[in-house]
Amino acid sequence: MSDPNRESEAESKARRGRNIALAVGLILFVILVFVVTIVRLGGNVVTKPL
Repeated sequence: MSDPNRESEAESKARRGRNIALAVGLILFVILVFVVTIVRLGGNVVTKPL
């Protein structure tokens, strides 16, 4: 791995871009799992017995 104290401005910018892309991907995955869960459970929640 590279030493963060000795990396150039371009390398620092590239690292930040990768971190942001990874964070956005993770957030989108969590949202997708949430939506799929709600859709799968949605029908059962609406038709609960009295």
